[in-house]
Amino acid sequence: MTEETALNTDPDTAQLGQPRGPEQSRGVVLLIEDDSAIAEEIVGELTAHGFEVRHEQTGDAGLTAALTGEAHVMVVDRLLPGMDGLSVIEAVRQRGIRTPVLVLSALSAVDDRVTGLKAGGDDYLTKPFAMEELMARVEALLRRPDDTRSTHLRVGPLSMDLIERRVWRDGREIELLPREFRLLEYLMRRPGQVLTRSMMLEDVWQYRFIPRTNLVDVHIGKLRRKVDAPGEEPLIRSIRGTGFLLRVPD
Repeated sequence: MTEETALNTDPDTAQLGQPRGPEQSRGVVLLIEDDSAIAEEIVGELTAHGFEVRHEQTGDAGLTAALTGEAHVMVVDRLLPGMDGLSVIEAVRQRGIRTPVLVLSALSAVDDRVTGLKAGGDDYLTKPFAMEELMARVEALLRRPDDTRSTHLRVGPLSMDLIERRVWRDGREIELLPREFRLLEYLMRRPGQVLTRSMMLEDVWQYRFIPRTNLVDVHIGKLRRKVDAPGEEPLIRSIRGTGFLLRVPD
């Protein structure tokens, strides 16, 4: 699988951490995918990064596994033999199970994405995709804040007032433009998490297609110059070839 090459002109780059072994389990992922080649690749990637994976090949078997409530996140192919993926998700939601769901599909039109999300999916990833993208989205779902209604956010020296739309770093107020504020809020709600450019374009800019652009890099550069003033410990990090993260100071 391939990932669109993204422009990254920022010299402050960091490599992704080494995958963790299965003995350091990060949670259980239920994968419902009938394509054996894709499933094998996904299982290998998730396992290498410390997740336990339960794989089912049909919608009916996947629903049975989902209803146990053991999974911390579900990765569900939209087109499955028997019960289709969206029907599985709808059945799970009707039974009150709120397990985060990432929908996989070869259908990339806006209407298809909207249908997947309305069925109860939390995120939507179109095929073909890069494994780094899938990993980032799984981790985003696992670290999704429990209470998105909070009016104050704090990450290390950063604090944000969502009502007054104000931001401080160690008492120093940071003046942000509206888009910069939204971008920093997105980062602060997901501290320590690798966020890809396509995730930011979809969630911050509301793009439902991924253009070839360095828009994210430009805005991150401007935001970093405001958040990480000269002499201050850098908080916004670039992850080579993948995206960015907001580092949580030790």
